Amino acid sequence: QAAKMKLKHNINPVLLQFINFIILLYSFVTYIPWYIFSGSRQAIEKAKQVKARPVNNKPGGSYRSVNSLHCLASVLYPGCDTLDKVFKYAKTKFKDRKLLGTREILKEEDEIQPSGKVFKKVILGKYTWLTYEDVYIKAVNFGNGLAVLGQQPKTNIAIFCETRAEWMIAAQACFMCNYQLVTLYATLGGPAIVHGLNETEVTTIITSKELMQTKLKEIVSQVPLLRHIITVDGKPTTWSEFPKGVIVHTMASVQAMGAKADPGSKQQARPVPSDIAVIMYTSGSTGVPKGVMISHCNIIAGITGMAERIPNLGEKDIYIGYLPLAHVLELSAELVCLSHGCPIGYSSPQTLADQSSKIKKGSKGDVTTLKPTLMAAVPEIMDRIYKNVMNKVNEMTSFQRNLFILAYNYKMEQISKGYTTPLCDSLIFRKVRMLLGGKIRILLCGGAPLSAATQRFMNICFCCPVGQGYGLTESAGAGTITEVWDYTTGRVGAPLVCCEIKLLNWEEGGYYNTDKPYPRGEILIGGQNVTVGYYKNEARTKKDFTVDENGQRWLHTGDIGEFHQDGCLKIIDRKKDLVKLQAGEYVSLGKVEAALKNLPLVDNICAYASSFHSYVIGFVVPNQKELAELARKKGFKGTWEEICNSPEMEKEVLKVLAEAAMTANLEKFEIPVKIRLSPDPWTPETGLVTDAFKLKRKELTAYYQTDIDRMYGKNVK
Repeated sequence: QAAKMKLKHNINPVLLQFINFIILLYSFVTYIPWYIFSGSRQAIEKAKQVKARPVNNKPGGSYRSVNSLHCLASVLYPGCDTLDKVFKYAKTKFKDRKLLGTREILKEEDEIQPSGKVFKKVILGKYTWLTYEDVYIKAVNFGNGLAVLGQQPKTNIAIFCETRAEWMIAAQACFMCNYQLVTLYATLGGPAIVHGLNETEVTTIITSKELMQTKLKEIVSQVPLLRHIITVDGKPTTWSEFPKGVIVHTMASVQAMGAKADPGSKQQARPVPSDIAVIMYTSGSTGVPKGVMISHCNIIAGITGMAERIPNLGEKDIYIGYLPLAHVLELSAELVCLSHGCPIGYSSPQTLADQSSKIKKGSKGDVTTLKPTLMAAVPEIMDRIYKNVMNKVNEMTSFQRNLFILAYNYKMEQISKGYTTPLCDSLIFRKVRMLLGGKIRILLCGGAPLSAATQRFMNICFCCPVGQGYGLTESAGAGTITEVWDYTTGRVGAPLVCCEIKLLNWEEGGYYNTDKPYPRGEILIGGQNVTVGYYKNEARTKKDFTVDENGQRWLHTGDIGEFHQDGCLKIIDRKKDLVKLQAGEYVSLGKVEAALKNLPLVDNICAYASSFHSYVIGFVVPNQKELAELARKKGFKGTWEEICNSPEMEKEVLKVLAEAAMTANLEKFEIPVKIRLSPDPWTPETGLVTDAFKLKRKELTAYYQTDIDRMYGKNVK
């Protein structure tokens, strides 16, 4: 496995022998003091341990973490069985500690690009902080203010807003007053937002000026029940085309109303554990978004499970929050931090690093200022960092590049044995580490599978473990997370202490829980974190959730997994992605994409197969730099569009894909035979991928229909 992921160098063989001898000598001399003084010995032992085991010996029996074999964990702190109690407990414990941080905007300017496009650039100052006490008071006042506006306990209220401190304050206010918080991604398309707001019948929506003046403005007339819009960032410039009967408030004015309100009548509204805390709309890869009803006890069980996998989590840590809070991964991660005294500094994908798109050249990105120790990321973002660094490595002088590659390959070998490499870390990888502020101790990754190459790269260059997790909105984000000392790749870890997992036979796909060497099947998650179901969608709830004879809820995930000897899970397939070719072979589209997605030439790929044909085809978003270079090598001249539309460039890219497919051991029938190069990237705005950048197969198929017909040779010659 490691040999495949090594980087290639061009070093004189004699010199290479000499370098290898020096490395061997260095390893030998440093091994003994390392063995005596380092805590890594325990880590190697721990990595070898069994992490989960089946509860009984029957095939299909459920696996539990060895730390919760007899009883699943479901409560973080004794007696704190609802989210308002968790926050109150944390506020008492960490009273004057920093909790939520936001950078001040010093200056905004427009920068005109050579192409004539205008980019907004910002210069940001230091982080200003709210303490636990500050946040608590703001949340209490906001909750009371909403009551003044007529919000009743157990009724819905929507939040449609970017990730920021006010989002968390509003959420805590709703948890205290037992309002059901409806969350919608800020990047959802108009029809999806209308669907969510009307299905939940909200009368109040919490948003930002920016979103109100763009997304909301277009759809307000289609949401007849809407009465109040609350902007979290000050007074918007009023506009007249707002429908009659809708009032715009600022968050501050609602808090002021709440501070004046009579607190006497508040007590009876406190939530109970089974009350719904959040109705989270998931951007389904298919059809309209579904609202997942998540109760207080679901979230608490989920964050109890997650916190157990982050060793020594506490006040010394700093977490950087920049992913959508409307996503279960980010919301859970921030609630884990809030309940453990770990401050959260807010950021955004556009201001994250010094090189980010909104940061003015020469000024500091958020990671450089905050220097976080914990960070969550989706594979999309990690893949981007990986490609950026690799491009930089290719631009180095031959000496620098070979030095980097030797260090990289040396460290990969050391890591796979469980050893550390302090010298390489401080000499070679320090610079790369600084890209994320230099202090990251754990990177948490979820939302989609992370490729082995990218994960290895993160381990090596950022000198920290990458915790890969697997969970769904329907399981309150909890399922499995790898342990920090587990440096194997491609797996998602053992079940969390809050849940158990079993594999169900899927005959159609040929997966059985009696398979050797590893049991395989559809992943079912059971435990207190398994949610109540889909909002106003009884049929779909019955299909995806079942209750066993002990009253335990189980979620049927539709993902196919296998359990390894040590109790760790590996996701190997997805029920929906299976297509049967004309000759009867089954092709897993996800497997084909995973094998080809990490080529430098490929920014994104969607495989497509039809049961009426005998081969696989694909749509590829090529990497502009790499493809232009390939075109230059082949002597092809033309604009970017012309390169992408050229049949000869398609053939060249196909050669590269076929070679990678062979290396990844794809079957002959799984290798794409024809492709379409797309000059435009796929973003959530185009509607071709979800907000977590997962492919929307139905939409992509419709978008590329004429290309599909051409590639399958249907009268479009």
